[in-house]
Amino acid sequence: MKHLASLLVLQAVLWVLPLAAQQAGTAPANQSDNAALLQKISDLEDRLVAMEGEIRQLKAQQSAPAAPQAGAPVTAGTQAGTAGQPLAAPALESTLQGPTLGGAGGSAAKALNPDISMIGDFVASAGHNPVNPTPSLQMHESELGVQAIIDPYARGDFFLSFGEEGVNLEEGYITLTALPAGFVAKVGKFRGAFGKVNTLHNHVLPWVDRPLVTNNLVAGEDGIDDAGISVQRILPAPKGIFLEATGQIFRGDSGDQQHPLFKATTNSDVSTVEHLRAYHDISESTNVDLGVSYSQGSNAASPGFLTRLYGVDATVRWKPLRRSIYHSFVGRGEFIWSQQRLPISEQRAFGFYTSGDYQLGRRWFVGGRIDRSGEAANARLTDNGFSAVLTYWPSEFAQLRGQYELTRYAGNIDAHQLLLQLQFSLGAHGAHPF
Repeated sequence: MKHLASLLVLQAVLWVLPLAAQQAGTAPANQSDNAALLQKISDLEDRLVAMEGEIRQLKAQQSAPAAPQAGAPVTAGTQAGTAGQPLAAPALESTLQGPTLGGAGGSAAKALNPDISMIGDFVASAGHNPVNPTPSLQMHESELGVQAIIDPYARGDFFLSFGEEGVNLEEGYITLTALPAGFVAKVGKFRGAFGKVNTLHNHVLPWVDRPLVTNNLVAGEDGIDDAGISVQRILPAPKGIFLEATGQIFRGDSGDQQHPLFKATTNSDVSTVEHLRAYHDISESTNVDLGVSYSQGSNAASPGFLTRLYGVDATVRWKPLRRSIYHSFVGRGEFIWSQQRLPISEQRAFGFYTSGDYQLGRRWFVGGRIDRSGEAANARLTDNGFSAVLTYWPSEFAQLRGQYELTRYAGNIDAHQLLLQLQFSLGAHGAHPF
């Protein structure tokens, strides 16, 4: 009925407009007005033809026999409605809309369902590492992501990590995006904004493993990852500079048995992270990203004593606009100082990494990383390392990476390893922070 009413209105308009056009031809109007009026008439005629075609299709669907249900016998009498009778209104609506899949139909179901993804991380290892041995073959991690916009004021993100030893909630938080004065807040469990590597999931890293300074001073793979509240805001800055400040407070438990960092024994033993980030476009193809970080909390070695971390990070990106899918370069570096207070002493350790990754072609990347770090519990012990990395992307959903790693641990203990990594992604996985 809606199509028929629209058709009658268009027909009436088409009867009136020619008369108006004739009058416009005799009236002292300019030629541009006449041309615009004729163009409107032509557009309305096109719409009329299209609507007549839709009405013919509706009539054909109304008189066509309905498809029998799966498993039902097909007979000559199986047709839309009773023999010789047109479809009732609900049946006609169902025929026009097509089959309904799931509990809610069409776009409504998609609007209520979150984006779900799974990322697999398989790692093979060969060589000798007596200090930090890795299995010859392992399904290192399978990350399940569930992400959705909750309402106009918030979004939710959950990331579950499935390993060979169990399941872990890596991150699960709500982001409040419509707070006054330009503030953005996160509430839940999430990775602390200390430096760059600590904020990254395993599948986003440009290497198979994490740098020595991360393992020795910032609790390794788990890092600063705890339940807490985060508030960030973009600050006023000179033209061409993006400046962002982040403040976070956590329960006070970070790290694991192998890489302990913070340990809360009372409710007041909270840990904090503060980060200031500055970004600037040097040219249309080059930008620089700088940051300073600070974190403190009760240390795991001696409850009641503090561990303080200071960090500086820098990232330089080059990606020419005309050749962006074939060539690019990213240089990274982090410098971290650790101050750990113990009952009879204070350990001050320092570590850093620098790395570079160059894109050789559309699917090939080559890179290297230099590591050096003291150990948090004994700053006199220093580890050094070098890694060479080659990465191939068969598609944007799969990645194959090889990494040769040479590490000299404190005490002149040498380790040689060849790591092979295969990552693959299923489903819609949201982009991580830039």
